[in-house]
Amino acid sequence: MARPKSEEKRNALIDSALRIFAEQGLGAPTSKIAKGAGVAEGTLFNYFETKDDLLNQLYLELKAQLRDAMVPGYPRNEDLKTRLRHAWHTYVSWGVENPEQRKVMALLMMSDRVTDASKAAGSEAFSDISRHMQEGAASGALRNHPPAFTAAIMRSLADTTMDFMSNEPEQAERYCEAGFEAYWNAMATD
Repeated sequence: MARPKSEEKRNALIDSALRIFAEQGLGAPTSKIAKGAGVAEGTLFNYFETKDDLLNQLYLELKAQLRDAMVPGYPRNEDLKTRLRHAWHTYVSWGVENPEQRKVMALLMMSDRVTDASKAAGSEAFSDISRHMQEGAASGALRNHPPAFTAAIMRSLADTTMDFMSNEPEQAERYCEAGFEAYWNAMATD
């Protein structure tokens, strides 16, 4: 009879994977992840069938953390610029406050090991933001770019903004707002 799985061990494995992947990239061996969690390597595979399963679960965990930072307080009934400013500020703040998560999220987003199903599940929590961006494009308030392009531009400008905010924390607010204005000016039609 199999022993019940421990949420504590699972979380230790996820936390270790985050640290190890941030330090060594996604090619880091599972033995180091298990060691960092204080468990045997075989134990890792009791919680995650394969390394790809671990990568996908970590991706979903990071998306949930980002959702928990961005969605509360989202101004659904405000104008598009106010909604996008909220999304921008909360995303950029999360990235600056969580540099390991930001780094690993970027690696996972570029990885072909994260499945389409995981990507779709990770995006579900951001449906209001995505829908408002699509409505903005349809109404003419945003340039009629494909949503994936619009999101990629946002991530690229946000990454640059986060780098400057992290390197010059005394200017963080200035860079955050300047980054948003650059994004808005690139995407908005007004």
